[in-house]
Amino acid sequence: MSETDKKVGGGPLAGIRVLDLTSNVLGPTATQILGDMGADVIKIEAPEGDYTRYVGPSRSHGMGSFFLNINRNKRSMVLDLKKPECRETLLELVETADVFVHSMRLGAAQRLGIDYAAISARNPRIVYASAGGYRQDSSRAEWPAFDDVIQGVSGIAALNGHASGEPRYFPTVICDKLCGYVLASSIGMALYACERQGIGQEVHVPMMETMVGFNMLEHLWAGVFDEPEKGLGYSRMLTPHRRPYRTLDGYVCLLANTDEQWRRMFGVIDRPDLVGDPRFAEIAPRSRNIDALYEIVTDAMSRRTTDDWRKRLDAADIPNGPVLTLDEIFHDPYLKETDFFHRTTHPTEGAFVTMSVPTRFSETPAGVCRLPPRLGEHTGEIVEELERHKAREGDGRRRVAAATSK
Repeated sequence: MSETDKKVGGGPLAGIRVLDLTSNVLGPTATQILGDMGADVIKIEAPEGDYTRYVGPSRSHGMGSFFLNINRNKRSMVLDLKKPECRETLLELVETADVFVHSMRLGAAQRLGIDYAAISARNPRIVYASAGGYRQDSSRAEWPAFDDVIQGVSGIAALNGHASGEPRYFPTVICDKLCGYVLASSIGMALYACERQGIGQEVHVPMMETMVGFNMLEHLWAGVFDEPEKGLGYSRMLTPHRRPYRTLDGYVCLLANTDEQWRRMFGVIDRPDLVGDPRFAEIAPRSRNIDALYEIVTDAMSRRTTDDWRKRLDAADIPNGPVLTLDEIFHDPYLKETDFFHRTTHPTEGAFVTMSVPTRFSETPAGVCRLPPRLGEHTGEIVEELERHKAREGDGRRRVAAATSK
């Protein structure tokens, strides 16, 4: 743990040092999570900086909003790894680290001399983690992949366009972000294994398999029994009526799920005659008749205002909520209550909003200890720490040598 991090402290990963060579979205999402959990994350950037530094509105060059939102709780160090002396500095840092993360393809890491074999040779206990489009032992190992591509090949784009007949991307980088969460979680588990067994290892998250597993969790359907001809896809997810319901003055979201909830729901929409309807009485026939059921609810919802429906649904304990725009979310009273959009001041960027860490730990609280860094902001600081570490290691070796020579 760095001396600077000792002052910051906190979080279940306090004392863990992460060397972060990632860029764009997936990797920085993962390493920000590790930083939120208390790890000392050193973001190693090329002289031009992470690409996302230049995406979105900004007040300063290289400090775009996209970068700022996925690079808090990190220190920035500039190293040109094409230069031997910079690569050697990185390898010296590897000796002080617990985790090494990159987002390069396997061939690129090998050409730079920072593949698993090279890094583990300097630190056998290190957790060496990466993510790519496809498995490293597959024929697609070197294929490039970004979020849009993986949304397509994993089936998400086709499912998202099921109602309209045209495949569509989710208007968010869902694959990058989800795989970033999986990468962070996998690193955490590898650290646990290292703690218990004393071994380092390589961890790789392939986006393709990760997103197919995520996507097909419910949609494998009859494929679970190796009978895909009987249908793939969860029928309730695929009905065109599964969407926010239009009311007299807006929209409302709701979901009745259990048999009892549906009995209450029929009372809410003034259709008690449906309580004993064999099409809807139990989950199996409801699934077979989901289009008809949702069409009934759609028709009923159009007859009252959103506020009227929400009062009725609340009274019946049916999960429901409004359809909020991005602007409404930014000003949502509940999120204000929980201080989710936390307002502070960035040392160089001025008035600043950062999102709070949602997860709560009773004894090792996570949090935001560092605001996003300027390019290379901590290079000098980290080099000084490394020099002190090397000096201590040298003193230790000399003491051992002196003791063994007596």
